Amino acid sequence: MLLEYFLVQINNANSLEDASELLSEITTSKVIQAVIIIAVAYLGMFAIDKLIHWLAEEVPLRFRLTVKQSLPFLRAFLLGLASILLIQLFLKLSSNNVLALTGTIAVALGFAFKDYISSVIAGIIGLFERPYQLGDRVKIGDEYGEIVDYGLRGIRLQTPDDNIVSIPHNKIWTEAISNSNKGDVEAQVVADFYFEHTVDVEIVMKILYRVAYTSKYTQLMLPILVIMDEKPWVTNFKLKCYPIDARDEFIYKTDLIKRAKQVFAKEGISYPMLSPQSYETEKAES
Repeated sequence: MLLEYFLVQINNANSLEDASELLSEITTSKVIQAVIIIAVAYLGMFAIDKLIHWLAEEVPLRFRLTVKQSLPFLRAFLLGLASILLIQLFLKLSSNNVLALTGTIAVALGFAFKDYISSVIAGIIGLFERPYQLGDRVKIGDEYGEIVDYGLRGIRLQTPDDNIVSIPHNKIWTEAISNSNKGDVEAQVVADFYFEHTVDVEIVMKILYRVAYTSKYTQLMLPILVIMDEKPWVTNFKLKCYPIDARDEFIYKTDLIKRAKQVFAKEGISYPMLSPQSYETEKAES
């Protein structure tokens, strides 16, 4: 019985009533109200952006990303509220009209803005599944960087070269997304070092641990690890540790490598001299 009623409503909706029955009377007062709603929504989004970014820098470090990650939800709420108010102003929302209107809009938008709608839907799903959030450091395709903006259609990444790259949300359907910190303020940094097979392993590992523990950027509450990997031409040492703030990733890695090289030079531990052929083989393997 309920199914029959629903089908009847859809059939009624497909035969959309006259536009005069769907649209309410447009008056000067309503137009002024609409302009005010749009202006308030625009100014509200601008104010929210400024407030959230300011607040994120003022709160303790561990809360910075939590504050930033509230921005997409606040934007979505403000846009949704403005849309509802505008619809109530100009449309008569009877049950038949709602079914007809949503069906017509869905079909029209589905054909005309397929990719855009796909990105918007992916962005809404992303708010709940959270493959990435504001402040995360992610790699999508060939692009890597920090997410500095989460919009309705896509995100903006700030790369290590300080470029801003726009990526639509619908990439989550087709691309693997590598997330370095997943909402935390720390992200693991890996520094690679290569030595001859005859190097004293204990000395190298001791130096790398000391370099990590004495860096002013190191988050000492998280694990510091040195692991080895044997290559055909060299022994590869990987120093894995975390900076206090993920934004210091490249400064931190530079600090680790610089100070490690200084100690290796004092200890007389040199890097291997590879032939061009060996270097190309090593590069291809890594």
